Amino acid sequence: MRAPRSQLRDSSGFSPDSLGTQWNLSSGKELASAAINLEQPAAWIFDLDGTLVDTVETRIAAWLRTFEERGIPADRAQVANLIGSDGRRLARVVAAAASQTLSSDREEEIDRRSGEIYSDLNTDPKALPGAVQLLKALDEHRHPWAIATSSRREQVGASVKALTLAAPPIIIDGSRVEHAKPAPDLLLVAASELGVEPSRGWYVGDAIWDMQAAAAAGMPAVGVVSGSATADELTGAGALFTVKALTELLPFARRARR
Repeated sequence: MRAPRSQLRDSSGFSPDSLGTQWNLSSGKELASAAINLEQPAAWIFDLDGTLVDTVETRIAAWLRTFEERGIPADRAQVANLIGSDGRRLARVVAAAASQTLSSDREEEIDRRSGEIYSDLNTDPKALPGAVQLLKALDEHRHPWAIATSSRREQVGASVKALTLAAPPIIIDGSRVEHAKPAPDLLLVAASELGVEPSRGWYVGDAIWDMQAAAAAGMPAVGVVSGSATADELTGAGALFTVKALTELLPFARRARR
């Protein structure tokens, strides 16, 4: 069952710590009447850009520069809404809005060029609030986790370094699948590598494409309002619930693994 459009904490001070496994999620000033069984996930899978690391604006800048180079008029708001989706798809959608049709080879070339510009710009990314603490808590309590990102392998190094991890994480990047988000491929590969059924994991992301990919994979999704999507947009795309920051997920991570 999906939660009402909600946050994990409301103005009255409600938090998951005060309840057991069966938790009511708050909505506005009143607790929602429906209760949702939020079982401890068997594994966690995270988006990278805009979820763990503050790189969305850098992504937007890279795409806009790429489209300018290629003579394709691009609207910033449209590009922002497409961040997190398959880069080839992003190129195709923006070009179509400008009444241009791209071949598959040109989609690939534009996606690759955007990644090159992004890598040049993404020199000092910062972890988003709660990211380092959450991943550390997952490791301390031996909860398996991975990163599933539409980005290519060569684009993720600086962002992962910003997380100051004790060991290299499992990363499923866009180069490992035929279709990146909103297709479920990345999440299904990640679940397989973690050894869990998709329905027993959580996918944490900041974009509607993350929520749609999780729904297609049969995986519960948690929306983080740290990218370009609002809480309502994330819930409308399939989020089980939303949080304002990753720190709100720490109570889940600190529970003993079953």
